[in-house]
Amino acid sequence: MSNYTNFNKTLAQRFIKYAMIDTQSDPSSLTCPSTLKQKNLGSVLVQELIEIGISDAEMDENGYVYGTVPSNSDKKLPIIFFCSHMDTSPDCSGENVKPIIHDNYQGLDIILPDDNKIVLKLSDHEDLKHQIGNDIITASGATLLGADNKAGLAEIMEAVSFLMENPEVKHGTIKVLFTPDEEIGRGVDKADLKKLGADFGYTVDGETLGSIEDETFSADGAILIIHGVSTHPGFAKGKMESAIKIISEVIDTLPKDNLTPETTHQKEGFIHPVSIAGQVEQAEAQFIIRDFTDEKLAEHGLLLTKTVEEVMLKYPKSAYELKITPQYRNMKQVLDQHPKIVQYGIEAIERTGVVAKQQSIRGGTDGSRLSFMGLPCPNIYAGEHAFHSKQEWVSVQDMEKAVQTIINIACIWEERG
Repeated sequence: MSNYTNFNKTLAQRFIKYAMIDTQSDPSSLTCPSTLKQKNLGSVLVQELIEIGISDAEMDENGYVYGTVPSNSDKKLPIIFFCSHMDTSPDCSGENVKPIIHDNYQGLDIILPDDNKIVLKLSDHEDLKHQIGNDIITASGATLLGADNKAGLAEIMEAVSFLMENPEVKHGTIKVLFTPDEEIGRGVDKADLKKLGADFGYTVDGETLGSIEDETFSADGAILIIHGVSTHPGFAKGKMESAIKIISEVIDTLPKDNLTPETTHQKEGFIHPVSIAGQVEQAEAQFIIRDFTDEKLAEHGLLLTKTVEEVMLKYPKSAYELKITPQYRNMKQVLDQHPKIVQYGIEAIERTGVVAKQQSIRGGTDGSRLSFMGLPCPNIYAGEHAFHSKQEWVSVQDMEKAVQTIINIACIWEERG
C-alpha cells in the first residue's frame, strides 16, 4: 500500500489553482480545443509535470497534455494511463471562480456568499452526510466550481508527484492524458493514441467516494430539421405550415411519463431534446438518445423516427430531415473482456479502507470512447458532486483517498506482473 499523505495541503492547493482558471468549452465552436483558454490550464499542467520530473511532458496543438512516469520495476508490465479532462461544462459559468474551503463540516447549511439563494443542504445532497468533520470546497455562488474534472486533474498530478518522489514504491510505466472538450462530447476526438502508447487506463472523473464505473450509457445524437411553408401571416389560411409549430408538435408527441431524463433513473433510457431554434420556414431541434443496451438505443431512435413521420402526415406541404448519429457505446461491452482492469481498480479502492462500489453511470466519459478505440478504460471516483451547477462541491478527504487509489492501482499491477 502507498503511504501517501497530504500533510502539506498540496492537493487542495493544486485543485484551487486549477479551479480558478476558466476552461469552459463551447459546443458551437468548430476548433480543437473549442476554446483557446483551455490551453491556459494545459500550459500550467505541463510546467508542473516538468517541475515534478516528467521530462517528456508536452501539450500538442489541439490542447492534449501527455507525460510519462518511467517504470522503476524490473518486470515487463503493461503501460497504464490515467486521464482527466481540463474543460468545464458550458451549462454554468466558469469565469472568475472563487473556491472556498469550509473546514470541519458539521452538517449545517452552507450558504454561498455571492448569492445567498445558493444553499447546500444536507437534505439535498445525500453524500454530505458522510462528510462530517471533513473539509468541503465550494465556489462562491456565482459560478460552478470545476471539480468536474479538475479534482481528477489534481489527484492524478498529486499521485504522479508522489511516485516520482518515492522510488521505493514500485510501478510500471504510467502515462498521463489530460483532454480538452470532454463536456461537449469531443474529449478524445484528436487524442494521439500512438503518442500515448498505453495498453489500458482509468479515467478519474467519478462522483461518490469508492465508486468505480464499468458501465456507461450507449449514446446517439439526433438532428431534426423541418422545412415548413412560410407566407404572410395576414394571408396564411390554408397555406402556412409553421416549422416552429411542427417541431414543437413532434416534441410534444414524444412520451412524457417515461423516456425522459426527469422520469427515469438507474438502467432506464430516454430521448431528450436539448435545443430548438428556427423560424416559420425552417426549424431545427437537437436530441440526445441514451440507454444501456444498443438494442434499446435503436428502439428509441426508431420511436423518434416514427413520431416524426406520423406528425409530418398532417403537413403535406412540408418536409423533414432526421439524422441520427452514434456518439459512444457502453464501455462494459469492452471491459467485460478484460476483467482484471476493473478487479484491480476495486482492490485499489479497498486498500484505502473504503468499500468499493461497482456501478453504472447515467452518462459517458472519455473512457467510453477510448475503450472502443482499443484502450479499455473504467472510471474511478474523483469526489465531485452536484457538477454543472453553482452548488458543486468536493471533499478534500475524498480527494486524498482518490490519490491513494491511483497510486494503489499502479502498485497492484506491478505486484501481479
